[in-house]
Amino acid sequence: MREILIVGSGYAGFYAARGLEKRLRRGEARVTVVDPRPYMTYQPFLPEVVAGSVEARHAAVSLRRHLRRTRVIAGSVTDIRNSSRTVTVRPESGPDYELNYDMLVVTAGAVTRTFPIPGINEQAFGLKHVEEAVAIRDRLLTSFDQAAALPPGPERKKLLTVTFVGGGFSGVEGFGELLSLAAALLKSYPELDAQELDFHLIEARDRILPEVTDKPGAWVVQSLERRGAKVHLNTQLASAEDGRVVLSNGQEFDSGLIVWTAGNASNPIVHNHTDLPVDERGLLVVRADLRVGTETEAVPDVWAAGDDAAVPDLAAGRPGAQAVPNAQHAVRQGKRLAKNIVATLHGRATKNYVHSSLGVVATLGMGRGIFQYRHLVIKGLPAWLMHRGYHVLAVPTWERKIRVLTVWCTAALFGRDIVSLASVQHPREAFVSRGNPRDSDKFAEVHEQ
Repeated sequence: MREILIVGSGYAGFYAARGLEKRLRRGEARVTVVDPRPYMTYQPFLPEVVAGSVEARHAAVSLRRHLRRTRVIAGSVTDIRNSSRTVTVRPESGPDYELNYDMLVVTAGAVTRTFPIPGINEQAFGLKHVEEAVAIRDRLLTSFDQAAALPPGPERKKLLTVTFVGGGFSGVEGFGELLSLAAALLKSYPELDAQELDFHLIEARDRILPEVTDKPGAWVVQSLERRGAKVHLNTQLASAEDGRVVLSNGQEFDSGLIVWTAGNASNPIVHNHTDLPVDERGLLVVRADLRVGTETEAVPDVWAAGDDAAVPDLAAGRPGAQAVPNAQHAVRQGKRLAKNIVATLHGRATKNYVHSSLGVVATLGMGRGIFQYRHLVIKGLPAWLMHRGYHVLAVPTWERKIRVLTVWCTAALFGRDIVSLASVQHPREAFVSRGNPRDSDKFAEVHEQ
């Protein structure tokens, strides 16, 4: 039996495995997925997880539950050697080991791109995983509780100051949703005033949301500023040590919450630990049919898609164009991968990946959004409804669709849940301290060390 090994279970990997399960004949091949997480994260829902509009677990799709005929291995691939058709797997516990394959699919996904800015590693959260979205939400809720118990002053001001670095879709959506949550929280905190909230969005370029045109992007900036946010364009973060934010324009302020969403970088596995061909950006060189290789020479039995693959964008109609690394493309590339792999197994010709964009849609907080398809631009509540409608249809499995819809309906009736569960990050603290505040402080100090 042939072994089809999929590295990574993001959109492309999940949909490739799912498509192979549906199309492979019984006993024709075994599909194996290797990923350190036992679920696929539906990243477009992360901003709503931040805001509490979607439950964290509902943004994660269990691999074992929905890939019943696929072998799932919890571990990280640390090396790909196509010359020997092996990958090295590092499990959570135990020694590294090698897996052999007959066909390889690389959908490892991108990682957060960072820069050597003082304080970022110690202070900032990312926003690529469910755990990060939950931590950001809990940090804000906990900050409100702490600020409400303090008199006005620098410490209280810091707790109510939020900074997002990066004006792409992930940053703008997360920023808008968290701003919406903060505004809603004020109703439950009469001790606090709206004027005390201080939200900053920092973007190095002269505009945000590069996927939309200039005018809609400018409208988003104006919309955020009307809600009290401060958008810093043409500005870089210089330092964030101890929560002290220093900007390239000389402005400084203390921030209790810093979120880094300033772009993606190719996965180190692909960039540094493989003998497969990569381009100058560290992305796998991919043909239009999603085989790894050039148009004149393909690497036998190796395929790739998603954020780590330089997939030609045939729908763009211009030479050298590459598909934008987003969920819309990754999902469809995964489906095309499965069809092409099965086609080669059955001796049929493969088909090129061609997909014209359906447009871009973003949430900016409860009841606010923006949608653009070519010259058509829709703003406000209609765009927000389109965002929710599109993503509830796009999230895989009916089980997840129903769960998300149920939470939305419940929130419409009773409002958002504003309970912080930040204590789950230190679940043994209550047991160890026995309720003694002094012992609790000692536990926190030891944990931080």
